[in-house]
Amino acid sequence: MVRPLGVQEVFIEIASDIDIGAPRTMTPQRNPATVLLAIFLATCSPSSIETDTLDRGSVTEEHVMIPMRDGVRLSAYLYFPEGKGPWPVLYEQRYADLRADRTRRILAELASHGYVVCAQNFRGAHLSEGVWDGYRSLGWGALQDGYDTVEWLAVQPWSNGKIGTFGASQGGFAQNFLAVTQPPHLVVQYMVDTGLSLFHEGYRIGGATKPNRFKAMDRNCRVPEHNDRWLHETFEHPTYDEYWRQEDPTLHFDKMNVPAFTIGSWYDYMSVGSIDSFVGRQHRGGPNSRGVQKLLLGPWLHGRYNKNSKVGELQYPENSTFDVNAHMIEWFNHHLKGADNRVDREPAVRYYVMGAVGEPGAPGNEWRTADDWPIPVKETPYYFTPANELGQGGLVLEAPVSSDGRTEYRSDPNNPAPIPTRAFPGARDARLYEQHPEPQTFTTEPLAAPVEWTGKVKVELYISANVKDADYIVRLSDVYPDGRSILIMDKVQRARFREGFDREVLMEPDKVYKLAFDIHSLSQIFNKGHRIRVTVGSTGAEFYEPNPNTGGPMTIEPPEEMLIAENVIHHTKQYASRIIAPLMEER
Repeated sequence: MVRPLGVQEVFIEIASDIDIGAPRTMTPQRNPATVLLAIFLATCSPSSIETDTLDRGSVTEEHVMIPMRDGVRLSAYLYFPEGKGPWPVLYEQRYADLRADRTRRILAELASHGYVVCAQNFRGAHLSEGVWDGYRSLGWGALQDGYDTVEWLAVQPWSNGKIGTFGASQGGFAQNFLAVTQPPHLVVQYMVDTGLSLFHEGYRIGGATKPNRFKAMDRNCRVPEHNDRWLHETFEHPTYDEYWRQEDPTLHFDKMNVPAFTIGSWYDYMSVGSIDSFVGRQHRGGPNSRGVQKLLLGPWLHGRYNKNSKVGELQYPENSTFDVNAHMIEWFNHHLKGADNRVDREPAVRYYVMGAVGEPGAPGNEWRTADDWPIPVKETPYYFTPANELGQGGLVLEAPVSSDGRTEYRSDPNNPAPIPTRAFPGARDARLYEQHPEPQTFTTEPLAAPVEWTGKVKVELYISANVKDADYIVRLSDVYPDGRSILIMDKVQRARFREGFDREVLMEPDKVYKLAFDIHSLSQIFNKGHRIRVTVGSTGAEFYEPNPNTGGPMTIEPPEEMLIAENVIHHTKQYASRIIAPLMEER
């Protein structure tokens, strides 16, 4: 039934032969077209296996094309453990390449624990047929590729009908989409650094656009031109409308009805999705979801295989390391095999309280537990104050009483402040950005005692500008006594969306507007002698692609006209710009 990788043969099933509800076998009907296509794929694609020398132990690997309800077939790689089965199945969806040696070794290692592992590419990605449309075919519309795959996997002769899903980032978004569709054989999920709404947490964070980043998605497409069509389609919907509601699982928590273990990372904006997934499923999910969700929040950057103690430029204690794959197997062993290993009795929430590193005796750097999230805190405003003689603004607990307080800065989309990366540069020194003439810093005095923030950080900016639209980037840093400004989080807000993402409202020149938005969450003890810093700017390339500031329609290609913005941050009694901290009072 299962052929080891040494055999150069990949059988592809013809869509007209498929009945998605019928039991499957691993030996399809062969005809000349099938054989020719099989030979072509086996010799000309990443699934060619003749010279493959990757050591997978006793696990065997096979490439298959899995049929969807419309006849399109999606490329998948199956990993089979030693033995006869049937086995439970672990399923992952990605648009990214699945053929890297590290990926294959990890998938094989998962299979060695007594699971069939299925790793599948999205529609239109790599060898998968169909037209690339991002995540749209994974959802609850006419096409439901995740649902169809789960039900196909469930009826294979090597499957016992119990399906668990796993994945990080793209594979987390995919699992939230899948859960809404309620495939009957989906039993359990495991998500790392996940997301929910693609508008709010993916393509339009804060209303800003990143066309250059998403142009690069064409490298994952079977037909690269499909990405151009998809990207243009998304730009036809600049606001959060019905198009984007079709890619927003937050509207359907009541349909999510399985237990999930969810991991979030403090140095990652997508911790928003991880936390909101937990909260939504735990309190508004179906009967098999409510009350059985688990959440783990640690001091890491975005990613699946990086949950260790070295984070950016910081070295945390070894207690910060979490072995994702080992725990994931325990989670699946309980839910898919009935193992009594107590994972279901773990605390609902475990979170790591970050502290200063390299400072013996510093508070924090420890795990805590909670029954739910968020935990009770005191929302405490820290107010911006005008710059001193050194050009540095202050951050204080006392509200302003003056009617005259402002910080002015110029932002030029043709000369943006530098954030020279496409990945969030958390846990790194942010002074390169802060030393550019544009960004403005607001910093506390050295702390007389440690201060803990645990929960959601919010900001209220009062701004004015001489242009119709601009971006406002807010960053939070822990400033060490040696001057390093270690970046913890940031968030952008496009001014035209200040009244909501379902409408565009341009600014009038020099009129004062309030921008209130969440940055995201953290658990951090700022140590004695450290300072807390908030930085505000309007550009940060290449991480943030510059707003042309004209107020014109958002475009894929930069417009010819790009305006320099003269920005003002107000901090007066009437317009008191502030950051709102989740202050943890003494325990």
